[in-house]
Amino acid sequence: MKDFAAIDFETANEFPSSVCSVGVVVVRDGQICDRYYSLIRPEPEYHRWFCDRVHGLSREETDAARVFPDVWAEVSPLVCGLPLVAHNARFDEGCLKAVHRVYCMDYPDYMFYDTLAASRRHFGRSLPNHQLHTVAEACGYILDNHHHALADAEACASIALKLL
Repeated sequence: MKDFAAIDFETANEFPSSVCSVGVVVVRDGQICDRYYSLIRPEPEYHRWFCDRVHGLSREETDAARVFPDVWAEVSPLVCGLPLVAHNARFDEGCLKAVHRVYCMDYPDYMFYDTLAASRRHFGRSLPNHQLHTVAEACGYILDNHHHALADAEACASIALKLL
């Protein structure tokens, strides 16, 4: 696969609609040609400590952020016509569908590919686990800022270029 958009969401709480940041890396002809990152005011609008501990984002940071429809108005043209790739795509696709529902937005039928599933097929038991940072390293990419949505999307893009 040479044309795709790698995407990663971070959530503020236990609801998949509570996306609080998004990272997107657009790949065309096998080369990264665009990157996008934004904070998002989550819906529902509260943070759980266990989520904040993972990604390091606080309510103070997202209180001033734009709501999802405003952010997606910028992302949608970037990913239009491209398959989406995520590590554990079920999570990111679930977030995207849930937040579209919350805001009563039409959901385009995005085609998702999963680098987690690709890793399990390709590496099998040769890796200690199939977490994003482990798989990225096995593919020659060092993920320095794990759980930052853009850094995770970049790692996912690197994996996809190797495995998909």
